[in-house]
Amino acid sequence: MVISRSQNCVGLDIGSSGVKLTVLKGSKRGLELKAFDHETLPPETIVDGAVMNATVVEDAIHKLTSRNKIKTKETAMSVSGNTVIVKKIRLPLMTQEELEESIQWEAEQHIPFDIQDVFIGFEVVAPKTEQGQMDVALVAAKKEMINDYQAVCMNAGLEPLVVDVDAFALQNMYEVNYGYHRGETVVLIDVGNSVVTMNVVSDGVTMFTRDLSLGGSDITEEIQRQLNITYREAELYKMGGGPGMASDEVLPQEVESIIQDKAEDMAHEIQRSLDFYAATAAEEEIDKIALSGGTAAIPSLVRTIERISGVQTEVANPFRKIDYDEREFPPDRIQEWAPIAGISVGLALRRTDET
Repeated sequence: MVISRSQNCVGLDIGSSGVKLTVLKGSKRGLELKAFDHETLPPETIVDGAVMNATVVEDAIHKLTSRNKIKTKETAMSVSGNTVIVKKIRLPLMTQEELEESIQWEAEQHIPFDIQDVFIGFEVVAPKTEQGQMDVALVAAKKEMINDYQAVCMNAGLEPLVVDVDAFALQNMYEVNYGYHRGETVVLIDVGNSVVTMNVVSDGVTMFTRDLSLGGSDITEEIQRQLNITYREAELYKMGGGPGMASDEVLPQEVESIIQDKAEDMAHEIQRSLDFYAATAAEEEIDKIALSGGTAAIPSLVRTIERISGVQTEVANPFRKIDYDEREFPPDRIQEWAPIAGISVGLALRRTDET
């Protein structure tokens, strides 16, 4: 079978709270949404990026591909967390061949893992020929984790062709939908269930990335603890509903207070990372913060991050510049999906002819 060079991969985002799947198709008008769907995973299925129950993940992927009649097998996935390291390093200007020969040694100087235990990736992001130097994005991910993600993908009937990093998938999603403007610095933040992924992009180039070990589950667990209810009930309260509540009912004051307190904690942690970035890039001013991730759907979090950072903050819409049939994908459903779809849309932009 000859694969068309214009074919997009299936974008598969395996997160700690669920699996998201996106399929895009290139058209004369640009990109068209062919499928988006998601399946919730039980707590503890994935912990700190590690697959703890492969069967449950495989079943979720299989449900998504079957329900949406997915024919394409080639898939792009991504990873994040404390077993993934992304560093920008400055090296003497060299050819691609020279870089490939020396990158293993360079990685050993910058990666805090045994080099035999990780996969290494790299990309030149800013050649500075006038200075005889170039900036290189160096990525290392634990082999064990990558192998586990590839295994669940293959066991569910898909072919893992691309393994990306969450931060870079977000960057691709934002570029297609919003574009990067000269002199503009945008902070892309995915607030997931257990990891907050940050990517500071200036002039379209990644300047700083960081994964924080916090997320929406911290809010859920605190609601569960204080109200003495189940995790599922607490999750419903967190997202604006609750057991037996009508859609127009106001959340209990106690729940609102817990959410606000946790939003403050999260916003301050994010701000500490932004302060660290600012200390290393004195000339860079942040122009905008774009949020994604399921927890980004909590309005008080958006408002709190904007207040503490003093920077315009909004929830990114990964379908903003993507065509879709409104009969198949009603606009209210697209709006509901937008916060959780960012990474999978970014992955679905990858092509089957990439190496």
